[in-house]
Amino acid sequence: MSKRIGLISLFIVFLTAVQAQEKLNFAIVDKRSYELFEEKKWDELIQFSEEARKEGIDFFYLQARTGIALYNQGKYRNAAPWFLKAYANDQSFEWLQEYVYYSLVFSGRYLEAVKYAPFFSDAMKKKIGFHDIGVTRLAYETGYSFNPDFESLKTRDFSTEVNLGEDYGEGYFLKNYTFQSLDLSHRVAPNFTLNHNLTYIGVNREAVVDWSGQTTSPISINQFQYYINPVFVVGKKLKISPSLNLIFGSGDVYAGYLNRNLSRALGFSKVNYSDAVFSTAVWSDFGNFSPGMEFNAGSINDSKFTQLSSWITYYPLSNTKLYFTPKVYFKSGTDGFGWNAMGISGGATLGSIHLLGQYLFGDMENFVESAGYVISNFPGRSDRKIMGSVYFPLGKKYQFVFRYINQNVFEKYQVYTDGYKGNILEYNYLKHTLTAGISWNF
Repeated sequence: MSKRIGLISLFIVFLTAVQAQEKLNFAIVDKRSYELFEEKKWDELIQFSEEARKEGIDFFYLQARTGIALYNQGKYRNAAPWFLKAYANDQSFEWLQEYVYYSLVFSGRYLEAVKYAPFFSDAMKKKIGFHDIGVTRLAYETGYSFNPDFESLKTRDFSTEVNLGEDYGEGYFLKNYTFQSLDLSHRVAPNFTLNHNLTYIGVNREAVVDWSGQTTSPISINQFQYYINPVFVVGKKLKISPSLNLIFGSGDVYAGYLNRNLSRALGFSKVNYSDAVFSTAVWSDFGNFSPGMEFNAGSINDSKFTQLSSWITYYPLSNTKLYFTPKVYFKSGTDGFGWNAMGISGGATLGSIHLLGQYLFGDMENFVESAGYVISNFPGRSDRKIMGSVYFPLGKKYQFVFRYINQNVFEKYQVYTDGYKGNILEYNYLKHTLTAGISWNF
């Protein structure tokens, strides 16, 4: 009797397994996934789709439904690959075109979205506001930077600290500076965008000369920066972004000199300078990760250098509402090529407001930050920089931004003995920067 019961039990298990296997066919998967789609049971639909694919069942509508389920959960980076798989099989559906576009845009992969958009229907292009060529973005930002330690540095008795005696000592102390920056982006071809930036910086400093007594004088620096940056997508998702940053300006020099009769005198002179930095960045996307690297080469303050940076951005929510980007920087120097800085940045969206933060530390002298856009080419070095930005939209086309930057700066009080550089006294201060800007998206 027990043997008969055992055989019956095995037979029931066998029939159950066969029945379960019979359920995983195209018709059942199509029917069940459509029912879950209609009922908006997104978690169950995602899980059921995974089970079906383990059995080798996959097709256009299952891919699209999986993408829609993930999209409605806000997991745009996970949804996009399924829409792209479905789109590769059939590109005629306008609803799928829209999902492809916005899943990429909301994933932070706008360049890829633009690559697909030219092949959409005219009605869909109009709906998403896409144009093959033309201006895509215009932005203006202005800022003010100041040194709260300026007065104490200006009156500090450096000559006593270095035991100057009859030698010559000089220092240049930052007081403040203002800048204005204009950005323009335009699409010159469906898969080719050009970004431009023109920036003006006006710097106010105080020159202090100790030479048988102390004299001071305000001096100024006027600098212009032009940045051009083409961006395009190679293959399916490899982004390449070369850029050229041209910097040119002039500054006052207040210094002492000897007359023909060897009497001492002080006077002004004007110095013109120019710097240039070439950069190339490449990055791509793999699920919730976006790795990239950038190479920089240029000359700043008559010093040639090469710099390499690498980063990886992680999107824990599979969208741009939260992300973190650790970065590492390497640079050529007197000791060869090696590490010189590290950083971490991240962003978070709260309602309609987007917050962005950045922390950098290391030996940052003549330093180029990732994207080749922010260049530290003024005298001195920094070992720490903190930045916080707040973005908030106004309507669909406008966005405001406010930033605060706190940066530690080291500069030098230089001593000359018989015209040659001698003793150096390094001092530091905190530089505070406030900026505000507006952008228009066309």
